[in-house]
Amino acid sequence: TVGKPFGNGMPLAAVVTTREIAQAFTDCGVELFNTFGGNPVCSAAGLAVLETIETESLQAHAKDIGQYLMGEFKRLQKNLDIIGDIRGSGLFVGIELVRDRRTLEPATEETSFLCATMKEKYSVLTSIDGPNDNVLVIKPPMAFSKEDVDQLIEVFELAVTVDLADISDVSVLSKTPT
Repeated sequence: TVGKPFGNGMPLAAVVTTREIAQAFTDCGVELFNTFGGNPVCSAAGLAVLETIETESLQAHAKDIGQYLMGEFKRLQKNLDIIGDIRGSGLFVGIELVRDRRTLEPATEETSFLCATMKEKYSVLTSIDGPNDNVLVIKPPMAFSKEDVDQLIEVFELAVTVDLADISDVSVLSKTPT
């Protein structure tokens, strides 16, 4: 299913599936219901979004920039022990932050601090996810560029090596909602 991004903010959603799966719903009497049933204006917006994605090769762009983004975090990982795992697809990337790479102890408070610091001090928006709230989530717009990645990497590195390094006792850090 796809929602808000599909209509670029317009109330529009869609279900993408195979004919076989759709028929299985019909065969057992289940009717698909969605509150965003669509109207001509929203449908036109959805078609325009799909056309733009195709004509501007935004899927390929997201793949390329996402690979560059993950590569840059892997480069940082060599010198920043707080970076545990780096995972993602396209421009949807998660950076798992840990206190110890061997034990994988979650860096929950540190992640919260970094997310808040990057927003408040450097005007860079990220979010937090994961069962231990220690995954810094990066999900930028599709127009994100290599220059934007470079700025994000620079800000993250500063937030870790300067701002977080200034905290002598991480237990005093509180969890910041994102």
